[in-house]
Amino acid sequence: MATTEKSILNRIYIVGAVLLVIALGIVVKIINIQFVDGDKYRAKAEQRIFKNDTIPANRGNLYDANGQLLATSISKYDIRFDAIAPSEADFNEYIGALSDSLSRKLNRPKSYFTKKLRAARNNRNRYLLITKNLNYSDYIQIKSFPLFRKGPYRGGIIVEQRVVREHPLGKMAERIVGYDRPGSAPVGLEGAFSQHLRGSNGVRQKQKISQNQWKPISGANEIEPQDGYDVYTTIDVNMQDVAHHALLEQLEYFKAEHGTAVVMEVATGEIKALSNLGRGESGKYFEKRNYAVWESHEPGSTFKLMSVVAALEDKVVDTSTIFDTRGGKISYYGRDVKDSKYGGYGKISVARAFEVSSNTALVQMITDNYKGKDQSARYVDRLYSMGLNKRLDLSITGEGIPRIPHPEDKHWSGTSLPWMAFGYGVHLTPLQTLTFYNAIANNGVMVKPRLIREVRSKDQLIERFDRSILNPSICSQETVDKVKVMMENVVKRGTADNLFSESFSMAGKTGTCQTGYGDKNKKLEYIASFAGYFPADKPKYSCIVVIHKPNTAKGYYGNIVAGPVFKKIAQKIYANNPMLDEVPLPQIATTDIIKSQEAFYSQAQSTSNKIPNLKGMDAMDAITLLENLGAKVMLKGKGKVKEQSAAPGTRVKTNDQITLTLS
Repeated sequence: MATTEKSILNRIYIVGAVLLVIALGIVVKIINIQFVDGDKYRAKAEQRIFKNDTIPANRGNLYDANGQLLATSISKYDIRFDAIAPSEADFNEYIGALSDSLSRKLNRPKSYFTKKLRAARNNRNRYLLITKNLNYSDYIQIKSFPLFRKGPYRGGIIVEQRVVREHPLGKMAERIVGYDRPGSAPVGLEGAFSQHLRGSNGVRQKQKISQNQWKPISGANEIEPQDGYDVYTTIDVNMQDVAHHALLEQLEYFKAEHGTAVVMEVATGEIKALSNLGRGESGKYFEKRNYAVWESHEPGSTFKLMSVVAALEDKVVDTSTIFDTRGGKISYYGRDVKDSKYGGYGKISVARAFEVSSNTALVQMITDNYKGKDQSARYVDRLYSMGLNKRLDLSITGEGIPRIPHPEDKHWSGTSLPWMAFGYGVHLTPLQTLTFYNAIANNGVMVKPRLIREVRSKDQLIERFDRSILNPSICSQETVDKVKVMMENVVKRGTADNLFSESFSMAGKTGTCQTGYGDKNKKLEYIASFAGYFPADKPKYSCIVVIHKPNTAKGYYGNIVAGPVFKKIAQKIYANNPMLDEVPLPQIATTDIIKSQEAFYSQAQSTSNKIPNLKGMDAMDAITLLENLGAKVMLKGKGKVKEQSAAPGTRVKTNDQITLTLS
C-alpha cells in the first residue's frame, strides 16, 4: 500500500513539474511578447486593422492654344453609411427624414431606403453603399441631408472621392491628347507631360470594419494631395475640328483604311491640328493610332521635292534643264519607271517635270547626275545634310524611324538610286515630310514641330517652350525661291490644278505611291498624299494629308483623294483667320504721284469729246478719262500707256472701243 501511495505521489510531482514548466514557459512568452517583441506585434495588429490609403492628386488641365479644355480631372463621390455610428435616438429620429430626402434625390421609393437603412442597422453593417459617381454639387447636397449632416461619427456618412479624367472633345484628337494609365505605356500629350500634370498624391488612414471593407478615418496624419500643373498646348480646337471633319468625310467617301492630316504654323513649328483616323471592325472611323508621328512609309512623289532641292543645291541641273520623258517609260535593271500619262510628256524642263510629276524626267535628273557609288553618296549625303535621316525628337513618344538608304549599306542595289528619286525605297513619317515642306515655306529654316507652349500653376508660369531650330538653312535662298514657284505652279497648272482657286493661293506637291507591291497575289493598293502650304505668296501654315488604301474604283491619285482635304482645311482656316496686309500710306505725296495727278486733271479739264494724248499716263487714269467720254477700253500688258489705238484729237462716239498698249 505504501508503495502504491509513493508511486502516485511521484506521478503527481512529475505532472506538477511539467505543468510548472509549461506555466513558466507561458509566462516567459507573455513577457517576451509584451516587452521584447511588443512593438512588432502591435504594428502587425495595426496593419490588420489600419492601413494608409493613397489620396490621388488632381491631374492638371490640358488646354488648347486658346485656353479651351482638352483634358481635365473631375472628382466623383461615392456615399456609404456606417449604420452603427449614430445613436439609437438619432437613428430613430432621423431615419424617416433621411429616407425621404434620399428618395427625392435618387428617384427611388422612400420605403426602399427606410428598409435598407434599418436592415443595415440590424445587421451591424458599417459600410452600406448608398450611391456612386456623384458630382460635387450632388455630393454637397446629400452631405446636408438629415442625420448625414451630423458627420461621420454621429451621422454615419462615409464619403469616398475618386478622380476621373475627362476629355471635353470626346473622340476628336483623342490620340494626340492621349492618356497616362497605370500598367499601360504613356500615350500622347497626357503621357509626354505626365511629370507636370500628375502632381503629388496625399495619404489618409483607413480602418478595417469587416472583411475587405475599409472605412476612411480623418486625422492629424492625413496628408493633402498637391494638384498637378496645367499644360497649354499649341493645338487650336477650331482648326482641329476643321481637319478632323475634312479628313473623316474623305475617308468615308473613299472607304480608305486610315489617314492623317496635320497643320503646322510655318514660322514657329506649332502644331495647330493633328487628326488621325483609322477604320474599325464596324466600319466606323476613330482615333486608332497616331499615324502622323508613328507611321514611317514610302512617301512617293512628295519626295520629289527633296530630290529637286538636292539637285539644285548641287547645281547639277537648273529649273530649265531639259529631259526627254522617252514615251513615258524607262527601264533600270529590268524594272520599269513609268509616267502616269501614257506616252509621257515629250521633252520637258525640270520645272515642268515637277509640276506634272513626271517620274521618267526626274529619275533621269538624279541617275544621270549621280552615277556611280561616289556620286550616289553625294546625293544621299545632301539629303542627310537637310536632316531627312534624323528623327525629330518630339516630346511625345512613338516617332517612326526615317530610312534613307546609303551606298555603303549592304542592301544598296542598282535600282536604289532611281527609285529614291521619286520616293520609293525611302521611309518618312507624315510629320517628318511636313517638317521639310514647312522649311521651304519658312525660307529654308527648319523648325522643330512643337505641341506645347507652356506649363502653368494657376497664373504662375512654370516653364515655357519656345521655337527650336533643327537646321537654320536646309538650302540656299535661291533654291527656295525656285522650288516655291514650282510648287505654286503644281496647283495652278500641274497635277493639282483641280485645287486651284482664284481667290486663294496654295502651293504644294501631290503624291501617289503603290503599297504592298511586293506581293504579286495581292491587288494594287495606294497611298495618296498632298503636302504644301498656304497662302502661297506669304505662307502662314503648312499642311500634309496622307490617306492609305482608298477604294481604287473611286480614285487613288493624290490630287483626287488627299488634295481636296488640304484645300478644305486651308480655305476654312483662312476664312476663320483672315491674313491682312497693312499698307502704310505715305504722309507726303512723291513728285511722280503729284505729276501724274496734275497730268490727269489737266487732261480731264481740257477734254470734251476728243481723245487726249494718253501716252505715259497710268492705266487707271487713262481708263477713267476714256470711260467718261463713253468709250470702252481694252488693255494689253501692264504698267503705263505706251500706245493708243485712236490718235489724240479723235472724236469719240458712245461705245467706241479703244485699245491701250501698256509698257
